Amino acid sequence: MTKQTKILAGLLAGAALGAAIALVISSDKNDDLKEKVGDWFTDLLSGSKDKLSGVSDLVKGVITKAKA
Repeated sequence: MTKQTKILAGLLAGAALGAAIALVISSDKNDDLKEKVGDWFTDLLSGSKDKLSGVSDLVKGVITKAKA
């Protein structure tokens, strides 16, 4: 696991923990905060998948160059 991957995994874990705590603590009766946090977390996960894919492609390119 590369340093960038470890950092990204740590950020995702922290975001997940923060979102879970926000959902537990929130006392909104109309669920607006819960919906906003859920949407934000979904966007975060989607963005992180794209970044991980980019890191994966970068690593594959480096490996390919190293083998040549």
